[in-house]
This record gives sequence, C-alpha cells and structure tokens, in this order.
Amino acid sequence: MKYFIGNWKMFGVPKSVNILNKINLFYSEDKNRNKYRVIITPPFTLIESYSKYFKNKSISIGAQNCYQKDQFSSNTAAISSYMLRSVGAKYTLIGHSDNRSEGDNDTMLKDKVRYALKNNLKVVFCIGENKTEKKNKKTLNVLKRQLMKVLEKKFNKKNIIVAYEPIWSIGTGQIPTANELQKTTIHIKKVLKGIFKKNSPAVLYGGSVDGSNVKMFKEIKEIDGFLIGGASKTSKKFIDIIKNYYR
Repeated sequence: MKYFIGNWKMFGVPKSVNILNKINLFYSEDKNRNKYRVIITPPFTLIESYSKYFKNKSISIGAQNCYQKDQFSSNTAAISSYMLRSVGAKYTLIGHSDNRSEGDNDTMLKDKVRYALKNNLKVVFCIGENKTEKKNKKTLNVLKRQLMKVLEKKFNKKNIIVAYEPIWSIGTGQIPTANELQKTTIHIKKVLKGIFKKNSPAVLYGGSVDGSNVKMFKEIKEIDGFLIGGASKTSKKFIDIIKNYYR
C-alpha cells in the first residue's frame, strides 16, 4: 500500500474543503485507488469539520502535531492526541522539522508517539538531516539517531509510518539523486528492522515532490509513498502527483 499524505501547514479555512472535494472525487473514481491511501493534515481549526465531512468518503484526515501529554493538562494552547482523536483525526504527523526547530526534542517526541498510539492515532514520524549534516556526510548517522532515540520495539509498528524529509530539500526545489535516495531509504528500513525485530514500517519521502519529479521516485521501489507540502494545497498539483506516479 502506498501513501500520498498532504501536509497543509498553516493554510486553509472552512471553504478550502473544495480542494479536498476535487481530490476525493478523483480518488474515488481512480482505477488505481486500491493501491494507495490519501491522507490530508489540515490545521487544527479544520480537523473536526473535515473529519465529519469526509467520514464515509475516501480521504482520511490527520493532524500536523500533538502535545506530549495525554488527555488534559494545564498547558495553554496544547492539543493532545486524545483530543485529536475525539474530533475524528485518524493520523498525526510527529517530529516534522518545523516543530523540531521550534524545540521538539527526542524525549518530547517519544511521549508524543506513545500517547498518539495509545489513543489509536496512526503516527507519521518525520526524520531528516540538514544542509550541514549532509555536507559532512552525516546523513545516515543522523537518521539512525533520530529513529533509535524515539521509536521502541514495544510500539505497534502497524500504526507507524516513517517520513524521510531532508530539511535542505523542503520547499527548495532541490531533491536527492535517485541513487542517494535509494541508499538512504534502504538504510532507514534496516534501522527500523533492527528496532522492531521484524519487517520495517512503511517509509515515505517528502521534500519538493511535484508532478514532474514523481516519476523519478517511482523507480525507487523501496519508497512507500510521499509526504507532500506545497503541492497538496491545490487539487490539480496533488492529483498530478498521483496520476504521474501510476502512469
């Protein structure tokens, strides 16, 4: 099963549902629809209305982050997995580089993953190296550390997806070469097999994915789908990625 996950970041108002309607219509009529899943993570403000709206439709709705405590607490503006689940979210991103740069550390991330799984959310765990780490050939070590520090064998790997997003590639138009990406994805899956002692969870790629470069990614059979930022904010660009992937 492949995944096409759209991360809306700070974008969207109630009427932006029209974008998802077009994606949902395409998805429900696509002859390849049984081969993949579409998940969209809008801002917190839209999760409840979108979850209700798409309840019996093809698209799943997720959150972009969750807080590192369970249920309720006195932390102003914090939103727990329990609260997200109660308004219909099915997935949550955790460890996105935006949030890591704002202070999410490994201890917080481990708690986020633990409570998300406890509340029956599927976790999309984001990892990635920055420009300096890449230049110093530290990519594989950085990714291994990010995985080992947070994920544990006791976590239910059926509810975990890993998204590799090189920080230097997000929104820059720069992408790894096919060779680099294949090597990195194989490495990530090897580390995950080591943690879970069995098969690896799905591993996605994210970072400047669009309709024209998705063909290159198709050649890399180790990649199980995509975490798509900017291109998920318009139905045409998002649909083009899926269409061109299965062309």
